[in-house]
Amino acid sequence: MTVTLLAEDGTNGTIRLEGTCSVEDADTLASLIFEDAGRTVDWAACTRMHTAVYQALLRLRPVVRGTCGDTFVDRWLPPPSPEKRGATQT
Repeated sequence: MTVTLLAEDGTNGTIRLEGTCSVEDADTLASLIFEDAGRTVDWAACTRMHTAVYQALLRLRPVVRGTCGDTFVDRWLPPPSPEKRGATQT
């Protein structure tokens, strides 16, 4: 599994994306964020990210830590910003 929840004492835990994150991982990621919206996502160890995973991050807007390890995502796609959570599109 490339999406894992790391338990941290006194915190909500960190969701870690590692290796190749496939389309199936988008559902796991979304479920972990829905369980606790205060969780941080660490994507530094993700080497390939399916667009469905990025879309889950973009829609749910968790706090994302680090630089994405997928060079395409790092270069061309901005990290999701929690400030835009709940923003409506006109």
